[in-house]
Amino acid sequence: MFRSFRTARLRVGLVAATAATLVAGTALLATNAQAAAGCRVTYTTASQWPGGFTANVDVTNLGDPVNGWNLRWTFPSGQRVTQAWSATVTSSGAEVTATNVGYNGAIATNGTVSFGFNGSWTGANTAPTAFTLNGVACTGGVGGTTPPPNNTPPPTTPPPTTPPPTTPPPAGNAMAAVAAMQPGWNLGNSFDAVGADETAWGNPRVTEALLDNVRAQGFNSIRIPVTWSNHHGAAPNYTIDSAWLNRVREVVGWALADGFYVVLNIHHDSWQWINTMPTDRTGVLNRYNALWTQIAAAFKDSSPKLTFESVNEPQFTGSSGDAQNATLLNELNTSFHRIVRQSGGNNATRLLVLPTLHTSAEQARVDELVSTFNTLNDPNLIATVHFYGYWPFSVNVAGGTKFDATVQQDLTDQFDRVYNAFVTRNIPVIIGEYGLLGFDRHTGTIEQGEKLKFFEFLGHYARSRKLTTQLWDNGQHFDRTSFVWKDPELFAQIKSSWTTRSGTASSDQVYVPRTGTITAKSLTLNLNGTTFQGLRQGATDLVNGTDYTVSGSTLTLTASALTRLVGSRAYGVNANLQARFSAGVPWRISIITYDPPVLSNATGTTAAFTLPAQFRGDQLATMEAKYADGSNAGPHNWTSYKEFDVTFAPDYTGNTIALKPEFFAEVNDGQRVTLTFHFWSGTKLTYYVTKSGSTVTGTVS
Repeated sequence: MFRSFRTARLRVGLVAATAATLVAGTALLATNAQAAAGCRVTYTTASQWPGGFTANVDVTNLGDPVNGWNLRWTFPSGQRVTQAWSATVTSSGAEVTATNVGYNGAIATNGTVSFGFNGSWTGANTAPTAFTLNGVACTGGVGGTTPPPNNTPPPTTPPPTTPPPTTPPPAGNAMAAVAAMQPGWNLGNSFDAVGADETAWGNPRVTEALLDNVRAQGFNSIRIPVTWSNHHGAAPNYTIDSAWLNRVREVVGWALADGFYVVLNIHHDSWQWINTMPTDRTGVLNRYNALWTQIAAAFKDSSPKLTFESVNEPQFTGSSGDAQNATLLNELNTSFHRIVRQSGGNNATRLLVLPTLHTSAEQARVDELVSTFNTLNDPNLIATVHFYGYWPFSVNVAGGTKFDATVQQDLTDQFDRVYNAFVTRNIPVIIGEYGLLGFDRHTGTIEQGEKLKFFEFLGHYARSRKLTTQLWDNGQHFDRTSFVWKDPELFAQIKSSWTTRSGTASSDQVYVPRTGTITAKSLTLNLNGTTFQGLRQGATDLVNGTDYTVSGSTLTLTASALTRLVGSRAYGVNANLQARFSAGVPWRISIITYDPPVLSNATGTTAAFTLPAQFRGDQLATMEAKYADGSNAGPHNWTSYKEFDVTFAPDYTGNTIALKPEFFAEVNDGQRVTLTFHFWSGTKLTYYVTKSGSTVTGTVS
């Protein structure tokens, strides 16, 4: 969804995982029968419920490259695989064989492939402990060889992928299907764009290659938001443009062919015309029903892996209050349910997604949706909410610069509410969008280490609460033409959180002064259930006791190590260290040389004012604004801390800090404003601005 219209917030939880890691040896086959073999298999029970479970399997190749693979094991408790993704899985009794699909048949040396499945169990769900890869037992280390030539070689071309199921999931199996949808990704700002076509908001046309590459990142579901308002005719039929509908069908077909679960919805129509329902109930309902009647008919024979979502972030303008809002949303959801179910084909039991008002996880909104679920009494329904974090942190306002206890509690509270309301009743929940609202401008609005901690915890707690997550990406994360992540460090943390926890620290920055004596610096480690393994710079391990010490959760870098790492003490990052833990991704620690920044006098206008700033290695965290009497100046006058990148923005390349028109629009004319700039080194600088009409004067004293 286009973030400017977002009003919802939410939180998520995580299922305790049972993991059996086999560091073992074997498994690699190429055309040379004597190729070196070795592998590591990590089998994780990501979630479990009465009679069912979801497992993830990671296979790391420690030997020569492999082209085509199969992994075999025996379930010790007689479990059965019921549904798989990213591999073709077959069973004979308790014996299981997983074979690569088209896009993951090759495993380079030290490369990893992953797949997952849903299974059933009775009595016990004991994890398997022995695996073979391409016929060779994984028994530890590298140095074994592949089977002799008379063994059947692996396929030289990947086997065909398993086609989507042709029958819907059995009644009551919605939990398993939604577990299989984890993790998910949003095709944001494409078909939901308000304009002539899918490129209206700056993204390129969707291609098969894009979906193939998203799938290869490990995503199992894709949410395709669609705005229909500009693509249908007038009342009473509201006929959808055939070209638009066919284009949506084409992309949905590509996604299903890739093995995705797909969520298709009515998106920005929610604030464009559905929101007028309080004053135009009949008109809105007729239009809404006409659209869903056509969409349901167009997709009624599609794979059951396609799901429908009734409406994105529902909202109403001019209603009498919560009671009317609840009544109107219930009418939309139940009308949607009736239309789809009566349309026949796979729609008779297709999984359907129903939102809360504003997709909010507030208790009252959750309770309203529970009432709708109770009335419909349909086992193939899914609840959805959205989550963009604690608002001050999510946009960096009111001093919300850090992922602290308040931000974490906000997340756990919201995820607990949807877990208690739905999951405990065997109703699955999808976090249909998640991220940080500041990302709508750019991902630098929130400091890197703090955002990494947010996503690490979000993934963990979502798993603990059996919630499926779908990352909102409007093009700011995965590049849609080069097919690479714009912030690989961020995605590595997100991906790791799908299966395990990672250690972090109180900061990812250590500041060392440009001049004067260098002293030891300490950080607090957040182990998150892992154990600290050591520090590394590149391929070199730092020495415990000489370069650093660890006392409890306190990691201290010695003065001698810091002196070596900063070298000539040039401004900025002089070294990057990796704190390694027993699980998850390493934590980067940047060693930064700085001097206190220097600001200079300036003049400008309310439309364009920038003050010169020599940052000298430091980075800006936030800005306060107050009048001489101590009252708060500028927008959000309930706090002195202004919104990052909306009211002010640093330009580290241009050596300036811009004060934006949005800031001056709410500053009193003729009153001097005291600005306090807070930097990540701990430095605070004072600056003064005065607005006189459209003229602005800035001074350091």
